[in-house]
Amino acid sequence: MAKGDDLARIIIGCKDGNAQCFSQIVDMYASRCYGYFYRLTGNRDTSDELLSELFVKLVEKIGSYKGGSFESWLFRIASNIFHDHLRSKQRLRKLLESQQKKFESRITEPKQSDDEQIERLQKQLTRLDTDTRELVMLRFYSQLSFKEIATMRSEPIGTTLAKMHRGLKKLREFMES
Repeated sequence: MAKGDDLARIIIGCKDGNAQCFSQIVDMYASRCYGYFYRLTGNRDTSDELLSELFVKLVEKIGSYKGGSFESWLFRIASNIFHDHLRSKQRLRKLLESQQKKFESRITEPKQSDDEQIERLQKQLTRLDTDTRELVMLRFYSQLSFKEIATMRSEPIGTTLAKMHRGLKKLREFMES
């Protein structure tokens, strides 16, 4: 990850239309953004499409970046793209139901390995409502601070913390059942 001054230089280059700077931004953030989309959708193809759309939007909107946390700004665009995707498909319930059925149809045995625990956690994450699942992904997968998340979501930090607390409590209940 680039230091603050390096990132600022890269962003200025992007605003000037420097393709190499855009390439650096893609290199820096592609895996985190892809992971964010994948954790929300559970689908590689959809995640690839959303990631491509994110970087197209980045090229279009880089001029509107006025400072502050670049990551918050970038993940706000990613969040908007994800929500646009859900609205355009109007299949949120069908997506969640199909994933839940897919996971329930698998024969599961007691799991011990890290990979199996991660798979179980992913299954339980799909049981959370979309807003809560996104909040958990922003915090733990995308590694944004609570302050950055609250700013991105235009809500008080206390609200963000309360939603996270309730979401993690619910996730813990799912994992224990």
